[in-house]
Amino acid sequence: MKLKIQIVLIFIGLAANQLLAQQEPQFSQNMFNTLSVNPGYAGSNDAICATAIYRNQWTGFVGAPKTGLLNVEAPVKLLKGGVGLTIISDELGLDNTMFLKLAYAYHLNIGAGKLGIGLQAGLTNKTLEASRFNAFVSDGSDQTIPTQDVSAGSPTFGFGLFYKTDLYYMGLSSTQLAESLVGYTSDMDYKLKRHYYLKGGISKRLSSTLEIQPSLFFKFDPPVAPQIDINALVLYNNQFWGGVSYRVMDVDALVAIVGLTWNNIKVGYSYDMTLNELRGFSSGSHEIMIGHCFKLNEKIEAQRYRNVRFL
Repeated sequence: MKLKIQIVLIFIGLAANQLLAQQEPQFSQNMFNTLSVNPGYAGSNDAICATAIYRNQWTGFVGAPKTGLLNVEAPVKLLKGGVGLTIISDELGLDNTMFLKLAYAYHLNIGAGKLGIGLQAGLTNKTLEASRFNAFVSDGSDQTIPTQDVSAGSPTFGFGLFYKTDLYYMGLSSTQLAESLVGYTSDMDYKLKRHYYLKGGISKRLSSTLEIQPSLFFKFDPPVAPQIDINALVLYNNQFWGGVSYRVMDVDALVAIVGLTWNNIKVGYSYDMTLNELRGFSSGSHEIMIGHCFKLNEKIEAQRYRNVRFL
């Protein structure tokens, strides 16, 4: 069975330009990962924030996806907005993808909240470990299959709107707008597909110590069917949280999420229980999140008073 699964994953690496699946990696703790899909989020926390996520998906499969992410974002008053950096490493079988994204958001105060209008530019680099094909294809009869590792990159661009108040947030964005072509060789290439995202959530105080935070995350990259994550977290004493997420449409899964805040550091863990036919082969997916935000002390300028009462 392991050999069959490995062969399937090799085929995925070879036929990536024909594969009908979401190209950008998914995360179950999506409520803590907005910058990578929406540049309008950059600087919205009015603090310097860093978030790292590691995801081990479909445990038990040979060559199963393993993804690491780092988001860093901060407000910049001089630019009247915020900036952000996203680095993602995504491994699937023999196919490795690196995403590097830079974001800038212009902030506008609208109503009770702040609107971020964001632009994103970056590079997607893909590497195919073709040298490992030799274990399965040794006669060299198929000239379209490379015999050595191949790598290629392509620029990517994105756009996003993100609106945030103390009670709710919402965002609309799109990545890989240019749908660039990553050409491994003259016979093999990979086309980046445009992705669309819709995200929103609210915070509702239930008592002095309990708060509920429902949210929704909608992902769509035509012609693939849309995928929706419905999330609900309960926060206790602004320190501990727990909840569930249900993923529908593409790959059904029920997700359990727990976490805590300690010394201004957030640590979260999620476990995906697959609900479709894959559960007979996989023990689920695991994900760990670590985040930290801090504000810089603003310099307070001395003020002078001419009134004689202020001596």
